Amino acid sequence: MTEMSIEDYLSHGGKLTSPGNVPARYRGELLRLMASFVDSELAASAGFADTINDAPGIKSRIAAARIVLEKADHAEKVLGVMAEFGVDTARYEGVHPWAARVARDADIGASRQGGDMRLSVFHYPLQGWLDAVVMNVLQGLAATVQISEMAQVSYQPLAEVFRKIAPIEARHAELGLEGLSHIAATEEGHEEIEESLAYWRPRVAAGFGASNSARFERLAKLGLRHRTNEALLAEWMATVDAHLADMTLI
Repeated sequence: MTEMSIEDYLSHGGKLTSPGNVPARYRGELLRLMASFVDSELAASAGFADTINDAPGIKSRIAAARIVLEKADHAEKVLGVMAEFGVDTARYEGVHPWAARVARDADIGASRQGGDMRLSVFHYPLQGWLDAVVMNVLQGLAATVQISEMAQVSYQPLAEVFRKIAPIEARHAELGLEGLSHIAATEEGHEEIEESLAYWRPRVAAGFGASNSARFERLAKLGLRHRTNEALLAEWMATVDAHLADMTLI
């Protein structure tokens, strides 16, 4: 009887449960996936923190503060999994200036910046409360799609973390949609939202990655990806369009 290779095992739904049974190449890809999530959450938390005082009322401030806190908490949970692979989490937390941003009119595409693995959208600055709400809605809906994919990874301890945080991240998008609906109720707010949507929509879309990605194929063989970048992007676009249509924003 021919012994099944690790790639065959993983691509057919096999699961790994501890650092001790993880092959070297799998370890590298898994750590990269986790680093991207952690860096994005830390950058999102740091960037959104500055908008708390821009919120128009107590309820909005509480919602913004909750998002800031919970994103940092989600980063810490995944860092806990990384620690099991020998990552120095205390050092990791301070390795990049998470609040740093590029110029508003910069265009960095989907590229990473040095060793900072955050999604490129988190390199761009927010401009006031309305802009923060729009970005939170678009990225929050994107995170819901992306985390549903990550909750199926073949490394079970990480999949369990993502399954626990998925409903909390979805709630962040819901809070944003509530705020956006209030702003969209006025003609002035409607126009400003459209400008902000035009800015953020392509930047959030870039976070889904390239079409026909060779890296997707590598990750799929390891059970670390299941649906293509194109499929995830299409789901996000349809969800965004449905919500915006409800507010007559498209």
